[in-house]
Amino acid sequence: MHFADLGDIRVHYSEQGPQDGPAVVFANALGTDLRIWDGVFAQLPGALRLIRYDMRGHGLTSCPQAPYYMGDLVQDAAKLMEHLGVKDAVFVGLSIGGMVAQGLAAERLDLLRAVVLSNTAAKIGAHQMWHDRVHAVRDHGIEALAEPTLERWFARSTRAERPALVAGIGAMLTRQPVEGYIGCMKALGETDLVESTARLRLATLGIAASE
Repeated sequence: MHFADLGDIRVHYSEQGPQDGPAVVFANALGTDLRIWDGVFAQLPGALRLIRYDMRGHGLTSCPQAPYYMGDLVQDAAKLMEHLGVKDAVFVGLSIGGMVAQGLAAERLDLLRAVVLSNTAAKIGAHQMWHDRVHAVRDHGIEALAEPTLERWFARSTRAERPALVAGIGAMLTRQPVEGYIGCMKALGETDLVESTARLRLATLGIAASE
C-alpha cells in the first residue's frame, strides 16, 4: 500500500515489477478502484513496471468535495507519474480512465509512448444523463444505479455463470465514496475531448465489445 502526496490530493497506488522496466500505468473506471486490475496484472510479464492507482474520490485516494473536472483527473495522473519518475509509459484507461488517457496524451505527451483506450470515448453520454444520475445518487445513494450499471458491465451469460464475481464488483461499486462518485460523474458530464483526441498522433489501442 503506497500513497503519494501530490499537494491538493493524496493518491493511493500500487506498483510491481522492476523500477527500470517498461512502465505501464492503469486508470480505473467510475465506481471502481485499483483492484479492478487484479486479473489483468496476474497475466502480464514480470519484466514490466506495472502501476495502478485509485482515481480521485475513489478507493483510498482523497475525496475532495464535488464537482471535479477532467483537468483535475488528468493532472492527478500526470503528477503521480512525475512523483514516480515515470516517462515513456503506456497508459491504460478504462471508461473514465480512458478519458484521462486521452486528456493526458493531449496535454502531457512527454510522459507517454502509447495509450490503451478500453470501453471509453472522447465524449460519454449527454450532460442531462449525468445530471439525472447525480441527482439519483444524491437522493438514494450509489445503490440506485448499481443494478443497471452491472447489467451494462457484464453480459447476461457472465452474470449467470459468475455470480460471485458480479456481486464482488457490485460491492466495490456501492462502497465507493458518494462524493467522489458524484464528482467524477460531473466531470464526465462536462467533458468533450472529440477535437483534441482527433489531433492525437501516438500509438493507440482501442478495446470495445458489444457485451
